[in-house]
Amino acid sequence: MSDGETKQTVSAWKGFIAGGVGGICAVSSGHPLDTIKVRLQTMPVPKLGEAPHYSGTFDCMKKTVSREGVRGLYKGMGAPLIGVAPIFAISFYGFEVGKKGIMALKDDPNHKLSLLELFAAGAFSGIFTTSIMAPGERIKCLLQIQEGAGKKLYDGPVDCAKKLYREGGIRSVYKGTVLTLCRDIPASGLYFAGYEGVKRLMTPAGQDPSKLSIGPVLFAGGIAGCLNWGVAIMPDVLKSRYQTAPAGKYNGVRDVFMDVIRTEGLKGMYRGFGAVMLRAFPANACCFLGYEAAMKVLNRVSPP
Repeated sequence: MSDGETKQTVSAWKGFIAGGVGGICAVSSGHPLDTIKVRLQTMPVPKLGEAPHYSGTFDCMKKTVSREGVRGLYKGMGAPLIGVAPIFAISFYGFEVGKKGIMALKDDPNHKLSLLELFAAGAFSGIFTTSIMAPGERIKCLLQIQEGAGKKLYDGPVDCAKKLYREGGIRSVYKGTVLTLCRDIPASGLYFAGYEGVKRLMTPAGQDPSKLSIGPVLFAGGIAGCLNWGVAIMPDVLKSRYQTAPAGKYNGVRDVFMDVIRTEGLKGMYRGFGAVMLRAFPANACCFLGYEAAMKVLNRVSPP
């Protein structure tokens, strides 16, 4: 956190708008590898003697492009793009609200938040986003696992949402909410604390981290994304499985976990890890670059 931010003068509405811009940058740059991640996580477990549907990240990408063209990598992007601005906007807004809440408990108005306090503020932001993230993730995953040669169950995000609601009401649309919370609370904490921590490390003594050049901002954002997904991958695997499973296959989170461990062991909890990490650095570097650029514009329009 910068010296200029020790007074906690970053307004929540600026964080909301800049976070939305950052989110659009993240989705646009990272969705193809997100599609690969979901397909790896949800592919059937091969029977004894059978080869897996995909042997890894690059095999999945090659087969997807050969069967469906480059457009296949962008399947399901409509849902996160529609929801991404409010999701990231609410996430950054929640982070600012969390920081202000912590500062309200301090006697010193110039208190510099510790990394642990930044983690707590970031974790708080994870709760904010779940109301939008859970249904958006459910729709995205269902669209992403549809392959070009197979029969299409859904024609797009709106059609998918309508059919889910028709099949099981609002509970069907929000299936996987608990796992989304299990993923996003700790991951968001590391995300924001990691970004601010790396910025502090890269800022010369006595200078303001908000004045860092593009290179350090990209690096800090990329590292933050990797920290986020290092924690998020296991609950994300469970979430993808649960949200794309036929109705009635699992009775709850414990059922999904036991099924993965029984059929694939601990390595099954890290399915898609390569695709996740390949995506995490550039997507989140772009996210924070978009956020910082938007924040600078907002600060010119409405000085703090």
